[in-house]
Amino acid sequence: MDVKPRLPRGRQFFANPGPTNIPDSILKAVAHVSIDFNDPAFLKVYDAAVAGVKRILKTQHEVFLYTGSGHAAWEAALVNLFSAGDVLLVPETGHFSDSWGKMAKDFGLGVRTLAADWRRGIDFAELRGVLAADSGHAIKAICAVHNETATGMVLPLAEIRAALDATDHPALLLADTISSLGSMEFAMDAWGVDVAVGGSQKGLMLPTGMSFTGVSPKGMAAHAGSTLPKSYLNWTNMLTRRHKSFIGTVPTSLFYGLEESIRLLEEEGLDEVFDRHARLGEAVRRCVRHWSGNNGPSLFCLSPDRYSNSVTAVLMPEGHDAEAVRRIALQTFNVSLGGGLSRLGGKVFRIGHLGDLNEPMILGTLSTVEMALRLAGVPHTPGGVNAAIAYLAEVAQGS
Repeated sequence: MDVKPRLPRGRQFFANPGPTNIPDSILKAVAHVSIDFNDPAFLKVYDAAVAGVKRILKTQHEVFLYTGSGHAAWEAALVNLFSAGDVLLVPETGHFSDSWGKMAKDFGLGVRTLAADWRRGIDFAELRGVLAADSGHAIKAICAVHNETATGMVLPLAEIRAALDATDHPALLLADTISSLGSMEFAMDAWGVDVAVGGSQKGLMLPTGMSFTGVSPKGMAAHAGSTLPKSYLNWTNMLTRRHKSFIGTVPTSLFYGLEESIRLLEEEGLDEVFDRHARLGEAVRRCVRHWSGNNGPSLFCLSPDRYSNSVTAVLMPEGHDAEAVRRIALQTFNVSLGGGLSRLGGKVFRIGHLGDLNEPMILGTLSTVEMALRLAGVPHTPGGVNAAIAYLAEVAQGS
């Protein structure tokens, strides 16, 4: 069915899994005049922001920040910890685990992939077997994507730490928290994570352009022996500066935004933030389950204990293109959805439900997606949004 695009009016419903909606107060904070990054007034903001990132990561350890997206923090972790030929184990979760592994190979690192079904996730018994068999401790680290944005699946980091401890394996645990931090529970120190990678543009609700790594003492010890080339991202160089966690010209505007982001998260309370994301995520899943009748779109993730509370990947019925649904949603109704990545291109669309988001916003998005499904001729059971409404009303009544 041909659907005529419309000139957009009103505010766009931005339902991507990152970047995400930016609250007005953060936009105002970022719109700060230029200031010398050594000005005492800015140093106060800088120090408060770094301390805030530590609280969000739930760590007492070092934090390093970079001008760059999460990929910059990925690279920083690799070049600061390892030497050419070191072997990393990458549990397969989807597009982003594959991408991190590829980056490691680009630096001359050996990569072993713990293969898994993208819809179900890894088998932890298999992980324990791999670690137990590595008696010579050739594996120097596990690089784990906590929340795979491409598939809408969580990888339980505490279980990875438990597998390392159970096998008495000394490998570092690296965690990509880019699409989980600030929207789902993460506890760097309590979970035994040695390096946590994060970014500004998702749960922290900031513009794209800042990323960071939290590093444990064990991680810093590994850094001391690393020989991969590094300069701008070199943690040792950062530690020699007043801006202990940064090198080069500091993006002052983003730090004003980061200070406000942390204020908003802590004003709501992290537990309440996580509850809100869990509530909205479940509403989306109930809607999609309803649509899945009549051979309609379905949840891509098949492991209920690994559902993501920040993004849901929706698998299209055979013979139907996810891009047609996205195109109608955007061009006719001004709702922006995430697309499928790598092997999932055209097969899934993704509904982001993280950051500055509430019930009316998610219900508006789901209603629009259902209209797009109808206009694209995609089979589904109508009324999915009613399932979401019923769930959210039930939760509100019981709260």
